[in-house]
Amino acid sequence: MTTAATAPALPVILTLAWRELARFFRQRNRVIGAMVQPILFWLLFSEGLGAAGQAGYARFFPGTMVMILLFTAIFATISIIEDRNEGFLQGVLVAPIPRWAMVLGKVIGGATIAMIQGTIFLALGWLTVSEVSPTPIGAVAALALCACLAVALTGLGFLLAWRMDSTQGFHAIMSVFLLPMWFLSTAFFPQDAGGVVGSLVRLNPLSFGVAGLRHYLQPGEVAANLPSPIICWAVTLGFATVMMIACWQIAGTRSKGDFVS
Repeated sequence: MTTAATAPALPVILTLAWRELARFFRQRNRVIGAMVQPILFWLLFSEGLGAAGQAGYARFFPGTMVMILLFTAIFATISIIEDRNEGFLQGVLVAPIPRWAMVLGKVIGGATIAMIQGTIFLALGWLTVSEVSPTPIGAVAALALCACLAVALTGLGFLLAWRMDSTQGFHAIMSVFLLPMWFLSTAFFPQDAGGVVGSLVRLNPLSFGVAGLRHYLQPGEVAANLPSPIICWAVTLGFATVMMIACWQIAGTRSKGDFVS
């Protein structure tokens, strides 16, 4: 028995990525929420922790950048649940396309949405806060590290959303897993914190993303106890690689909701 020819991967990737972007920009409330929520979090945390003025802003700036990437990327993967409920995902799964191309298209689309928000936030900080003073090369390196983080976090969201059939369940997972993941990073705690919290901070891959951004965005203020940029890159790239492989593997399995009725 002959099998259907597999469609080229690149058009599949670009089409699915563009679909994610088009869906995002059609939902104005989603665009506004993605911009306003990080700024509100920054205001609350900087004032609540007693950090004042530009120095306080600079202190929390890298962690806020990672928060933008985390929540925007994760929210973008809710589209997987919506696509399944609408029947679109089932159609993609039975189409003669490489499964990895479907995964990559969805992840690139979500990561691009996260990077749009992160780039705007970085530009505003660079223009208005003297303590956020990357060199041109440092700014490019920071954006590249953010892109790697965005891919990793979108992949994480893909894994969480793939087996779910309701957005309510997805939001529940976010509240008990993703928010603590961000809190237990160097956005709030030092890399050398002691006790159980310190161990969790050092095991958290987001800690290395925040540390890497501190190196690039605040070169004159970097603490001596931060891991080196090479280690930050190695952990972040490893995180992204593991997430992409896991997404490819889970997308290769079928759940009850993946069959077309």
